[in-house]
Amino acid sequence: MNQPIPMRVIARIRSDFSTKFGIPRQSGLVESLQATIVFEPEYRNPDALRGLEDFSHIWLIWQFSQAVRDTWSPTVRPPRLGGNVRMGVFATRSPFRPNAIGLSCVKLAGIQQDPDLGPVIHVQGADLLDGTPIFDIKPYLPTADCHPEALSGFAGPVRDYHLEVVFPEPWLQKVPAEKQEALRGILAQDPRPSYHGDPERVYGLAFAGLEVKFTVQDQVLTVCHVGPAADSLA
Repeated sequence: MNQPIPMRVIARIRSDFSTKFGIPRQSGLVESLQATIVFEPEYRNPDALRGLEDFSHIWLIWQFSQAVRDTWSPTVRPPRLGGNVRMGVFATRSPFRPNAIGLSCVKLAGIQQDPDLGPVIHVQGADLLDGTPIFDIKPYLPTADCHPEALSGFAGPVRDYHLEVVFPEPWLQKVPAEKQEALRGILAQDPRPSYHGDPERVYGLAFAGLEVKFTVQDQVLTVCHVGPAADSLA
């Protein structure tokens, strides 16, 4: 009786993330991140967004498009627990779920009427890969959606992952000025898996058409190279 339920992709996000590595683990952690939501042709009707401009934040319901699979596991290994502890999949926000659906709260920065694309939504703080399909958009209601007394479960007591970022000026100058704050915020969140601790290892992060290489030692992240991302050279 497990009949498939049809879902329509209403829009796709355009973000600076061409790969999963480096995407903030939750929405809103790096509010300076800019992204746009472009509707599929069938849904480019400005009437569908009437009144949305009066809200400061919106919910995005979307698909982990790179995690779709036919099988599922009742337990997963949350990265913030070091990747060695298994927790129930429904107690986590892991993308590896029976239905690969994500939920993100983002700041609504504006709505623009584009002559070719119709209404385009500008958002801040999104944790979505470029091209991610979006199933629905709903307004965030602080009276109903905000619960300051809520408990964080096992996610609360994990250590602070905020890093000091050292970004030498010659490399920083290679990053567009309007992208620098967001990139610093991403790096400060420590993009590495929790079980990586080799200070000699060089990591590479793709962001806004750039490849940013860095090392981490003693809670200090140091950028050691910035250049065009491989996919931007194709």
